Amino acid sequence: MIIVSTFEICGKKVVKTLGMVKGNTIRARNIGRDILAVLKNIIGGEIEDYTKMMAEAREQSMDRMIEEAEALGANAIIGVRFATSYMMSNASEILVYGTAVVVE
Repeated sequence: MIIVSTFEICGKKVVKTLGMVKGNTIRARNIGRDILAVLKNIIGGEIEDYTKMMAEAREQSMDRMIEEAEALGANAIIGVRFATSYMMSNASEILVYGTAVVVE
């Protein structure tokens, strides 16, 4: 599966557009991570637990988008974008979306 943020793939021709595909996940923080985050906020530096949690959320969202594209018969997804939204206290959504296509 070719996945790009552009709307064309160099050397490939889009022969069929199958439609928008998406994947999302909602992740909540936990008290253990919050305690470590407060300490990091005092001394400074990267909050590695949150970085890891967000990376995992992006990967899970991408996997879900790819599954949807494969079910449509796509071999590529173009115009991929990420969005993050605040859902409630301590929880955020990661959404990834793009256009499923067949390229040759």
